[in-house]
Amino acid sequence: MSTVGLKLRELREKSGFSLRKAAVAIDIDMAILSKMERGERKFSKELVLKLAKLYNTDSNELIIGFLSEKVIYELADEEFGIEALKVAEKIIKYKKIQ
Repeated sequence: MSTVGLKLRELREKSGFSLRKAAVAIDIDMAILSKMERGERKFSKELVLKLAKLYNTDSNELIIGFLSEKVIYELADEEFGIEALKVAEKIIKYKKIQ
């Protein structure tokens, strides 16, 4: 299960939303939302933000988890994934100080 999916399911349940009510509120099919919560489908950044707003929670932690999962999906099986991630981190830090 994806960590973002698990966290969003916990937030949904804590907020008192059924799966159906949450899906209707963000205009998505209930089956798709269920699969996303179980890690069988990927969330979009837009959807994570909508759900954070719906559940009245800070979106920062959810977005960080969402982005982390994107990186893991792309690099986990790559032979040079860790090295590429280190280079990318340096580039991001360099661009932020410019």
